[in-house]
Amino acid sequence: MGSYTITHSDTKSDFTFNLSPPIHLKQDAQYEAALLSINLYNSIPNITDENNKFKYSADNRQTWKIITLNRGCYEIQAINDEIQRAMTVNGDFNTDNKEFYITLSADFPELKSIIHITDPSYIVDFNVENSIGPTLGFQPVTLRLGYNKSQGIVDINKINLVLVNVDIISGSYVSGYQSPCIYSFDPYKVPPGYKLDDRPNPSLTYYPVNRTSINSLRIWLTDQNNKAIDLRGEKVTIKIQIREVINIKDQIKRAIRELKKENIL
Repeated sequence: MGSYTITHSDTKSDFTFNLSPPIHLKQDAQYEAALLSINLYNSIPNITDENNKFKYSADNRQTWKIITLNRGCYEIQAINDEIQRAMTVNGDFNTDNKEFYITLSADFPELKSIIHITDPSYIVDFNVENSIGPTLGFQPVTLRLGYNKSQGIVDINKINLVLVNVDIISGSYVSGYQSPCIYSFDPYKVPPGYKLDDRPNPSLTYYPVNRTSINSLRIWLTDQNNKAIDLRGEKVTIKIQIREVINIKDQIKRAIRELKKENIL
C-alpha cells in the first residue's frame, strides 16, 4: 500500500511548491489525505490599519490627538500600555504622581472593556475612521469623565478558526459550501507570541485525493470568512500524509489471484 508524507515550511500564508520527483498514484487505487501537524507562532495580528486609531482630547475638544497603534497581536493590557506610552510622549499625564487620566481595562465577567477618565478636560472620541473602538466593544461615541463601560463585548480576537486549505482534496464543506479545507484550528490556544504545535485529536480525518499525479502542492491559510491569514513573516510548517485507501474486498481478490498463479488454489 502506497503512503507519502509531505512536509513544507514557509513564511507566507499562501504558498505553492513543486515535488521532486512528482508523486504518481496508482490508477486502479483510491487515495486519501490528512493533515498530520501544523507548527507556527501565534503572531496573527488583531490590530491592523483597519482598527488602530485612538482619538482623544486633553483640553475639552479644543485640540484632538490621534494615537496610531502599530500592527500587532495585542491583549487589553498591551493596548492600554501602548496608549499610555503615547500619552506620555504627548505630555498628557499627571506629572505630580505619574498617573494617567485615561486608563483602559477589561471587565472579564461581562467580556467588556472599561475606559476610566479621571480629568474632566479629557475626552475620547471613537467616531473616527479605523477606530479601535469596535474592537474594544464601543460604538462610535464620545466618552467623558468617569467610568465608561463598552456597550458591546470586546471583539479583540476576530479570527474564530484558521482553515488549512490544500488543493489536492475534495469532500470537505465549510458553511455549507464545498471547500479545500483539510483541517481547522483555534489560533488562540496559546497567548500571543507563543509557539503552537497543533495536531488532529483524537484521530486524523482523511479526505479523498482528487488527482493521480501530484507535481506541485498549494497550501493556504484563511480565517472562517475565507480571508487570508497574516503571519507577519513568521514561519509555518505543515505536514500532510497521502495514503492508499484500504479496500478489503480488493485485497482479498488480489490475494486469491496471486494464490491461483502459484497453483495454491
